[in-house]
Amino acid sequence: MAAKKSPCVEAQMLIRKPAKLVFEAFIDPEITKNFWFTKGSDKLEAGKTINWEWEMYNVSTQVLVKEIIPNKKISIDWGEPATSVDFEFQSIDVDSTYVVITHYGFLTTGAELLTEINDNTGGFTTVLDGLKAYLEHGINLNLIADKFPKEVVSHGQ
Repeated sequence: MAAKKSPCVEAQMLIRKPAKLVFEAFIDPEITKNFWFTKGSDKLEAGKTINWEWEMYNVSTQVLVKEIIPNKKISIDWGEPATSVDFEFQSIDVDSTYVVITHYGFLTTGAELLTEINDNTGGFTTVLDGLKAYLEHGINLNLIADKFPKEVVSHGQ
């Protein structure tokens, strides 16, 4: 796995599926929508700019795909101002893949940086939890949609 960048967020999870399948789950929005965003404008491909949407929150972001190493690594820039995210896939054996997501390039400092790191650590952990449930058990847990239900958010909680 890549050396840590500072400051950064790192989330990781063992997924009991082959690396090719786990990798494809992040490349193909028709799979990704089952555990992360609700809509992607296209499959990830190096050099492409893709739009990801979370329709339940009326939020979207542009993603610039910087690098793809099949079944090993996806590197993107996303958001405004852009930060970098690396998705790394380590094949443990034919049926298990260790996924590490590293998010870095934050421009904030102090309390604002701590908030960003905290939010992103929770977010990427939730993504990996949803990925595990979906790929290993075929269950869409609706984790992203349920993280901030409108009934709670609208009451300022």
